[in-house]
Amino acid sequence: MNTTVPPRPVHAPDVVLDWSEPLIPGALVRDDRVAPRAPWSAVLAAGDVLTIVDVGGNQSADFLAYNAADTAERYSAADTIAWQGNVYVRSGTVLRSNLGRPLLTVVANEVDRQDTIGGACGKESNTLRYGHHTLYQHGCRENFLAEGARHGLGARDLVSNLNWFMNVPVEADGSLGIVDGMSAPGKRVALRAERDVLVIVSNCPQMNNPCNDFSCTPLRMLVTRP
Repeated sequence: MNTTVPPRPVHAPDVVLDWSEPLIPGALVRDDRVAPRAPWSAVLAAGDVLTIVDVGGNQSADFLAYNAADTAERYSAADTIAWQGNVYVRSGTVLRSNLGRPLLTVVANEVDRQDTIGGACGKESNTLRYGHHTLYQHGCRENFLAEGARHGLGARDLVSNLNWFMNVPVEADGSLGIVDGMSAPGKRVALRAERDVLVIVSNCPQMNNPCNDFSCTPLRMLVTRP
């Protein structure tokens, strides 16, 4: 009997191929694929560079960062925005903590602007936005809680997050939109750790708005060391 398993067709909807390289050269110390709707975390040593790859295109990578030595110090959207005087995250943006100290720096970026004001989806907000029938769907908040628990973090440790590859324009009247993304398959952003940091990522499980074409796709995490 022939027991050979035929190759899976590349056109299968959950198969996304990716040959991306790190944006910043160095010794590759991690190369992780984050499945659709799943969380991920890692401790980056000072000087490490994390390249996040938007494998399928317009897939939001919700992101939190903490001082690995003292997680009471964590990413602060308010401090980051105030220090740079700009609401958008671009190349050169320093991601600052609630103490105003640098945690990471955006050293390369293939998307014009990245979002730090749109927040994270969750079961409760999904039901308000899209209807009670979505209650069974977990969101980024649930991913953050599950992954954070592996590092001793809980609900009180969740703060406003970054959304890599998500397009949240600020309109003239101050309102926000969550609209079609500006990313594309294989687009990347690279972050250099300015101290030892714990990063937690939620590969956004949101399937109810068109920003990712109602389809969750993988992310890829490449960590390089000088």
